Amino acid sequence: MDALSPKKQPIALYPGTFDPVTLGHLDIIRRGARIFDHLIIAVAENPGKSPLFSSEERASMIRHEISRLENPTKSRIEVIIYNSLLMDCVESQGASVILRGLRAVADFEYEYQMAGMNQQINNKIETVFLMADSVLQPVASRLVKEIAFYNGNITPFVPPYVVQKLQEAVTRKKSFQD
Repeated sequence: MDALSPKKQPIALYPGTFDPVTLGHLDIIRRGARIFDHLIIAVAENPGKSPLFSSEERASMIRHEISRLENPTKSRIEVIIYNSLLMDCVESQGASVILRGLRAVADFEYEYQMAGMNQQINNKIETVFLMADSVLQPVASRLVKEIAFYNGNITPFVPPYVVQKLQEAVTRKKSFQD
């Protein structure tokens, strides 16, 4: 291949808990899909985090939001659920890039350490970081859930479909606690 030949973009995998998916996550998904030919959104089962939504519910919310994207973009995005070491998931999907979003310095410190560990496991897989949109930098799933639990306005942080699903889940959780 000569220097002028078009180079095929690698497959990227964007892992996360996405409990729930936020506008920040969706921004990274949209931007990642513009960069990579194929983007895999990998929803972690991670029972250690005690998610509000099941992995299938989280994947379903992401699929719903992806279906609303423009056709050339959404056709290059796939959503999977994984319950393994991230690097095993990346390799099994044929990806060579891990896509991560960064909101703040605290994210960078954690992600830098994770990228270093991942590189020790497989140095052929690169980690690419995208900075969060400045408007979305403070948005975090755990904060959105807390705001929703106390009946606060979450519409600036998650899409309408997720607002509905989150309100339903919070209502179920509150009724279970009573």
